[in-house]
This record gives sequence, C-alpha cells and structure tokens, in this order.
Amino acid sequence: MERSPGVFAPQWRLTSIGIAVAISLFAFEGIAVATAMPAVVRDLDGLAFFGWPYSAFLVMNLVGLGVAGQWCDRVGQRTPLLTGIGVFTLGLLTAGSAGHMAVFVLGRGAQGIGVGLASVAVFQLVATAYPAHLRPKALAIISAAYVLPALIGPVVSGTITAHLGWRWVFLGLVPLVLAGGLTLLPVLRTSTAPGRTSAGGSRKPLFALLAGIGVVVLQSGGNAVVAGRTTLAVLLLGAGLLALVAGLRELLPQGSTRLRRGVPSVVAVRGLLAGSFYAVESVVPLTLVTLHGFGTAASGLPLLAGALGWWAGAQAQGRITTVARPLLLRWGLAALACCFVGMAALCLPGAPGWPVYLLWIVGGLGMGVCVPTTGVLVLDQSAEDETGTNSSALQISDVTAAGLGTSGAGVLVGATAAGNLAFGAGMAVLGLLAMAVCAAAAVGASRTAPAEECAAVG
Repeated sequence: MERSPGVFAPQWRLTSIGIAVAISLFAFEGIAVATAMPAVVRDLDGLAFFGWPYSAFLVMNLVGLGVAGQWCDRVGQRTPLLTGIGVFTLGLLTAGSAGHMAVFVLGRGAQGIGVGLASVAVFQLVATAYPAHLRPKALAIISAAYVLPALIGPVVSGTITAHLGWRWVFLGLVPLVLAGGLTLLPVLRTSTAPGRTSAGGSRKPLFALLAGIGVVVLQSGGNAVVAGRTTLAVLLLGAGLLALVAGLRELLPQGSTRLRRGVPSVVAVRGLLAGSFYAVESVVPLTLVTLHGFGTAASGLPLLAGALGWWAGAQAQGRITTVARPLLLRWGLAALACCFVGMAALCLPGAPGWPVYLLWIVGGLGMGVCVPTTGVLVLDQSAEDETGTNSSALQISDVTAAGLGTSGAGVLVGATAAGNLAFGAGMAVLGLLAMAVCAAAAVGASRTAPAEECAAVG
C-alpha cells in the first residue's frame, strides 16, 4: 500500500515549518518572561506591579482571541495572522525598550493581542491548508511546538538575561518572529476568505475584555478572602463572577455549560481539562520543595517530564486512525485523572516524592492526546465560515480556564501560608478537585461527537 504524504511533504513543508516556528516563539516568550521578570522589576523599579504584565497579557490575549474569530471567518486567515505577528513584534519591541514599568506592561498587552490573533488564524490555516486526514498530525505540530520552549526556555532566557540583559529576551526574538512569518507567506497568498457576513463581531472584543477582567477580579477576590478582608472579598468575587459569566455567554457557543452535543461540548471539555491541568501543574515544584525537600532543579524536572509526555501524546493521537475521537479524548482524560489522584496521594504524610516524575509523564501524555483531539473535533464539525469563530471559542475556553485554575491554586497556596489550612492537605484537596473536574470532562467527552456519530462512539 502506498504511504500517503505527511505534513512535511513538499506541498506542506513551509507551512508546517512556519506554524512550528511561530507557535514555538509564542510559547518561548510565555516561559521566558517568568525568568526575566526579576531583572525587569529591579531595573524598572516595578516590584509593586509584578503581577501586572501577566494580567495584561491574559486580558489582552482574550481580546485578541475574541477579535480573531469572526475576522478570520470574514476575510480568511491571511490578514489576521500577519496582523497578529506584527502586533506581537511591536509588543516585543515595546517591552524590550521600556524605560518604565507602565510601558513594559503595555508591551506585554500588545504581545497578548498578537498571540490571540495569530493563534486563531493558525488554527484556521490548519483547516484550510491540510486535507482532513492530516489535521491530527498538523495539530500535533502545534502541541509539539510547545515542548522545545519548555525544555530550553528557562535555560536560554536565564543565560540571555545574565549575559546580555533582560531586554534581549524580547528584542532577540524579533528577527525570528519575522522569519517565521515569511515562511507562511506562500500559503497565505493562496488562502481564500470564507465570506461570512454575520453581524455582531464588533461586540466580541468588548465581551472578551469583560471576561478577562472577570478572571483578574476573581483572583483579587480570592486573595482578599485569604487576607480576611471579607467585605472586599464578597464585592470582588461577585463583580468578577458577573463579568466572567457575561463575557463568556457571548464568546462561547450556546449550550456549552449544558454540554450540548457537538462543538459546545468540545469547547466545555477543553476548558475543564485546561483548568484542572494548569492548576495542579502550577504547584508541582512548590509541593516537592515544601513537602519532600527537593532542590530547585529537581523540583522543576517533573515539568520537563510532562512536556515530553505531552509531545508523545500529541504524536500518538496523530497516528491513531482506528479509534473514534471522543473515545480517544476519554483515554486522555483517564490518564489525567490517574495523574491527579496520584498527586493527591503524594501529599499524604510519609509519601515519597519520586513518583511525581512518572505521574507527570502520564499527565502530559493525557494533555498531548486531549488538546489536539479537541481541535480535530472542532474543525471536523465546523462549516468553512465557522472555523474561526469556533476555534476562537475553543482557545478562549482554554485560556480562561487555565487562568482560573492557576489563580485558584494560588489562592489555595495563600490560604496555607496564612495558616488556614495545612499545606499537604491543601494540595491533596487540589488534586482531588482536579480529578473530579476530569470526571465531569469525561461525561462531556461522550457528547463531543455529532448526533449521527454518537452510536459509534458509545
């Protein structure tokens, strides 16, 4: 039997390389900024505003995702993608040349918008540039593109910061980002606009901004709870929840919260698995240091193991053609649930810490299977003039849930620091909650196929 060409066959090679380069650089910047931030706040006298660059990126990333969806459906991916790359580059230049913390925050916000625009456009590019049977492998490229930055990002950015200065963590990426954009120009020249003419797209950025502000306000409310400022906490939590719900009602497909069959369930499941995974991941190093006495390097190695597991899972799902996608999604969620239960067990008195390396490989494997699979399910069920809108909703669900998950984990850590809860008990509760969220996602996985396919999935 003749082997079908893969995603690096001559007709798709430049497109695949361009996607890999662009996503890798976006991911590297997200990782590198954490390493550079101590030097940034020292030089710009911005310690009091340490969290603002992260919040600005999150909020404006949601705005970019909100803008990109219907824009891509109206005009195709060329203009949004090139605009996203241009705005991201402008953000790099602004942050790298900042003389004041406010300017640095502005640069991070521009980077967030650029990544949001480009991410949706790249997703739509997968739908239009590759045939359906290659989409799982094309989406595996996107997942794998996050692995290399996770492996080398902290070391490279730390070395650059130490020897060249933190500004080059941003400025040094500019030529690489532009080169990655150039490799995508050939396929973008041949792209056509789906021609969607539906109204309402101008409201999306406002609701995305509202949702992003809701996430930040909810985090502030959680911190107020830990600080014992009850009245302020109630006000912030109420306002944040209202803003978040109001924003997401406009941004996500109707029926997402009810797990309506098809794309709404896929979007909901993506949010559930992202929120649970990133919440637990954010406390893995701290748990190993606090409970098991690991050193700084050893406590960070599980994240490396998870990145490798993610890569393996992404590659595996791209090669599995005999299993229905919703069933594959359940397998990935089962791996995540096992990981989270194991993490909770490691928080028990007397439990060893070394199994975390194996557990986090399993967790990464689950994410590597689930994330591209949700992408394939959305693309397969989207009309040509809906791929941008549905891709935007999928990524908004991911980003919002990840922000909520990490914020929630941070509040829980704050509660343990305040003496309201033992650290081991708090982290065990977090692991069990994440497992419960995965169980809810598994229920949703059975509804991610359209009605006509549900019999085959079940």
